[in-house]
Amino acid sequence: MHTFKLMKTVTKIALSDKELELVCDTSWILTKHAVIQKVYTLFGEALQQMQSITAGNQLYLPAEWCAHSPKIAKGENYRLLPYVMLDYPRYFSKADTIAVRTFFWWGHFFSVSLQLSGVFKNQAEDTLLHHYEWLKSMGFSVCINDDPWEHDFGELNFVLVDQLTKEQFSGMLQRKFVKIAKKLPVQEWNSAPGFIASVFAELVELLKTDQAPRR
Repeated sequence: MHTFKLMKTVTKIALSDKELELVCDTSWILTKHAVIQKVYTLFGEALQQMQSITAGNQLYLPAEWCAHSPKIAKGENYRLLPYVMLDYPRYFSKADTIAVRTFFWWGHFFSVSLQLSGVFKNQAEDTLLHHYEWLKSMGFSVCINDDPWEHDFGELNFVLVDQLTKEQFSGMLQRKFVKIAKKLPVQEWNSAPGFIASVFAELVELLKTDQAPRR
C-alpha cells in the first residue's frame, strides 16, 4: 500500500480582508443587478423620446436611420467594469456606418456618441466643419483613436473640439471614421434622461438635410 504525504504549500490565492468581506456579502451584487435594470428602464424611456424626435424629422434623415430596430445590450467587461448600451439608429455595413450609441459605464459616465463612416461620413464632412464653432460651444468631443469601439474619454481616445483649431478638426474629418460624443458623470444620474434626449436632438439637427429628399 502506498502512502502519500500532503505537502504544505504556500497559497497564492488567499483573499484580502476586503475581498473576503465582499464575497460573504450578497447585498452589493444584488444592488448592482438592480442598478443595471434601472439603466435598462432609463434607456427604454430614452428610446421612446428618440423615436419621437426621429418621427418629427424622418423626411430629413437618411433612409438607413430607421433601417434596423433599436438594440439595448449589456456586458460585464468594458475595462473590467459593467456597461449597458443602446444603439439607435444602428446601421453598420462593411463600408458605411451611421449610428448613435448611448452608453452607461459603471463608475464613470453616460455618453451619447455619433459614429459615421463611408458615404455617411463623406456626406456629413462639410456640415460638421461648418458647425465647428457650434460643436465647440456645445461641449462635444471627437475621437482621436484608430479604434471606433473605444468609449473611454481619456486623452488617448477623445479630445474636446474646443481644444482643436478648425484646421485640426478638419483633419480629423479626413479619417476613416468620425465619432463625436458628449458625456455625463454617473454622479449626475437624475440628469441622464434629459441629457440623452437633448444630445440626440442635437445630433439629429446636425445631420438632417435642408430639403426633404425624394423617396
